[in-house]
Amino acid sequence: MAPARRRGRSTIMEGLRRGWENKFQVLIDPGYTALLGVCLCLAELGVTHWVIQRVPYTEIDWKAYMDEVEGVLNGTYDYTKLQGDTGPLVYPAGFVYIFSAFYYLTEHGSNIRVAQYIFAVLYLLTLFLVFRIYIVTKKVPPYVFFFMCCASYRVHSIFLLRLFNDPVAMAILFFAINLILQDRWSWGCFFFSLAVSVKMNILLLAPGLLYLLLCRFGLLRTIPKLCICALLQITLALPFLLENPAGYLVRSFDFGRQFLFQWTVNWRFLPEYVFQHRAFHLALLSAHLIGLLLFCFHRWHRSGHSILALLKDPAQRKPQSRRLSANSILSKNKLNFCITHWLTCIKTRENCTMRGMPVQSARY
Repeated sequence: MAPARRRGRSTIMEGLRRGWENKFQVLIDPGYTALLGVCLCLAELGVTHWVIQRVPYTEIDWKAYMDEVEGVLNGTYDYTKLQGDTGPLVYPAGFVYIFSAFYYLTEHGSNIRVAQYIFAVLYLLTLFLVFRIYIVTKKVPPYVFFFMCCASYRVHSIFLLRLFNDPVAMAILFFAINLILQDRWSWGCFFFSLAVSVKMNILLLAPGLLYLLLCRFGLLRTIPKLCICALLQITLALPFLLENPAGYLVRSFDFGRQFLFQWTVNWRFLPEYVFQHRAFHLALLSAHLIGLLLFCFHRWHRSGHSILALLKDPAQRKPQSRRLSANSILSKNKLNFCITHWLTCIKTRENCTMRGMPVQSARY
């Protein structure tokens, strides 16, 4: 055991020594992503502890979360009757199960400090999963990672000082992406669906996942993967669907929810009547769909043959192209793919409208 430990320490010291000798290369060479990622994760141990101990916690949604899951634990399965201080329960069933565990771990939600440290672990896990994506793709210079974690006040605020449900959904999502990178598509779809069951905004990434599945498997072999996603949603929601199916679907997957202008950050420059107008909402949706189509035809799909060929089994496509894997696809698109996912956690809180509560900016 002792020689093995010595070898482990010597390997780490050798890596640090080489890193110091090539300190400028460490910042720009993606080959050093793992080394810099380890250093930043260690630094984040101190940063997260300091934030929890020194920066005041701000109550926004945590108490409402606990009230909502307490209703379920007390035997109420009708979604229309579940609510907290800030409004009704508007998240899918996976949220209920995960936050029920938090409910017990934090003494019925009363021990905020324990909850903060749970979310600190969740933050470090998320950071590890994000770094692992970049380690696999090897395309981004490592210096950007400092700004992604240690220098990001807002991310620390969302995870450690607000205890929102976005970090839970994003951690599961990044785990799903890591599984896809390992070519474990069934498990990747399973955990993607689990992330959706925590918060509906993960569905924004569903078109990208569908494209990857079609590239890798074709239409017929994609259907079982989609069934995995659907079956998990049904299984998790079954107690609520049996009680009030319409109430569950309307509350947890409400696509018509109206946003409140007073809490917006990104669209503050607009007049309120423009922000609230349905035409503006349709314009945003159209821009999103157009963006997806542009990426689909001009970024993701550039093989020279019809996109309908994706519906065929990969072995039957002509001309036979190089086998597509999650690694090759995500390597080409990783900056758009991964940064978008990471910032989804931030952007959803900037709107913060489904409960009508303000999101205050970090003050440290």
